[in-house]
Amino acid sequence: MNFSLVLFNILNPPILFFFLGMLAIFVKSDLEIPAPVPKLFSLYLLFAIGFKGGVELVKSGIDQSVLLTMLAAMLMACVVPLYTFFILKIKLDSYNAAAIAATYGSISAVTFITAGSFLQQLEIPSHGYMVAALALMESPAIIVGLILVNLFTREEGSEREFSWPEVLQEAFLNSSVFLLVGSLIIGTLTGEHGWEVLKPFSQDMFYGVLTFFLLDMGLVAARRIKDLEKTGVFLISFAILIPILNAGVGLFIAKLIGMSQGDALLFCVLCASASYIAVPAAMRLTVPEANPSLYVSTALAVTFPFNIIVGIPLYLYGINLFWS
Repeated sequence: MNFSLVLFNILNPPILFFFLGMLAIFVKSDLEIPAPVPKLFSLYLLFAIGFKGGVELVKSGIDQSVLLTMLAAMLMACVVPLYTFFILKIKLDSYNAAAIAATYGSISAVTFITAGSFLQQLEIPSHGYMVAALALMESPAIIVGLILVNLFTREEGSEREFSWPEVLQEAFLNSSVFLLVGSLIIGTLTGEHGWEVLKPFSQDMFYGVLTFFLLDMGLVAARRIKDLEKTGVFLISFAILIPILNAGVGLFIAKLIGMSQGDALLFCVLCASASYIAVPAAMRLTVPEANPSLYVSTALAVTFPFNIIVGIPLYLYGINLFWS
């Protein structure tokens, strides 16, 4: 592997501020970001990438490559929870296996945004419609996870009843999906004119907000590290190896349907990432038997740092090998 890519990624200001946040916890600094601020920044980032994605979608239009990418995104969002569930069943009960499988079948928008920043630094182009793939991959894993709970707990003699209207609302109308899809649609409707009007807000502030948000993510991830004692070696290994496997499957699909290198990296990152916001919220509501410290700590304290520090350059290295 080309370690210069890893070094280049690590020396990006957003990643360095992520490390600074982790360091603050390790040295017991009293650094703290007030609770409403990270939520505001998270919403801003979703708005900015959604709006820009909509504008770019107008420019590129909807052709065969766009449709194939959307189909591939939905396929991975449904298939990843299935095979990860059976891997997790080796050591875990059905409730925890389904919750973690759903977590890894969904996506992390911040990991996607960090990968986009990495591509821009390297001046590798990518298409805005990849944001639509991001939106499509957030929710299906929740539904698949709940179907798995229903099927396998019934086999184990435990009946589960879900309020499916609540589940569907949580899956498809949670704040992140709603804002992302809404911004994508508005960007599509307003096009270049809308972009020129909002550019000072949606682009010029973007990297500053991302950097500050990753500072907070460093604080949060470091606090979650102590929970890893409860997960054991199996889950820690799972949280590192499964993203690599998922990215490998994503790389194969990206090559098969003819994605560009930039789009392929974003797709691999979507396949490799794990949700630490939308899916955990849905699982707490619908599968209270699952232990949140397992699915939140693996996604947030292991997979998220692994992806943004090592995973993104590793996946690009693999793409460069196959696309050269």
